[in-house]
Amino acid sequence: MGRLFENGNLALFRDGFLQTVEISALSALFALLLGTLLAAFRVSPVPVLRVFGTVWVNLFRNTPLTVLFFAVTFGLPRLGVHFASTTLAVIALSAYTASFVCEVLRAGINTVPVGQAEAARSLGMTFGQTLTQVVLPQAGRTVLGPMSSVFIALPRNSAIAGAFSVSELYHFQQTMTDLGYGIFLIFFWVALAYLFLSACVALFFRFLETRLAVAR
Repeated sequence: MGRLFENGNLALFRDGFLQTVEISALSALFALLLGTLLAAFRVSPVPVLRVFGTVWVNLFRNTPLTVLFFAVTFGLPRLGVHFASTTLAVIALSAYTASFVCEVLRAGINTVPVGQAEAARSLGMTFGQTLTQVVLPQAGRTVLGPMSSVFIALPRNSAIAGAFSVSELYHFQQTMTDLGYGIFLIFFWVALAYLFLSACVALFFRFLETRLAVAR
């Protein structure tokens, strides 16, 4: 351990860890917003929106994340769209994760009794009002468990960004390996960092489940 974190290597590990946290947090936020919008599209009465949501989910859920990183990293610049490597990583992770968030939320929406929406419409509420004020609050509570699995996987998925010039934890592992440090020791600390992040996400969702639990 002493040799691994000497000569400024601890700073590299810290920076890689914080970069992973930043990428994961931003991707989680955008994936939640985009996934919620896509879920609304999937249950929308407008056919075009339903088709858009369906195509998005089927496309991104069935595309390997590495391929998506390649498409974003090398495809967007060819279209004249230039962003920093970290921003491109957030775009790829958000688009990919949003498709899973959408399906989890849609499953939750389907558990809400139809009578809830019908009662809201009978009161003169629009589709948007019914969805945001009646259906989604109930659906969100029921899917906290499966939603936690989606976001627990996000920090681990961010490791792919290390292969695309993003200085996160996996990039730290590559750097240390190139410098000749023991690969098992490196993987131990990197795996420990990912385990810590996953545990924090799991504890956060456990807190939400307890706080938002509905008495039966």
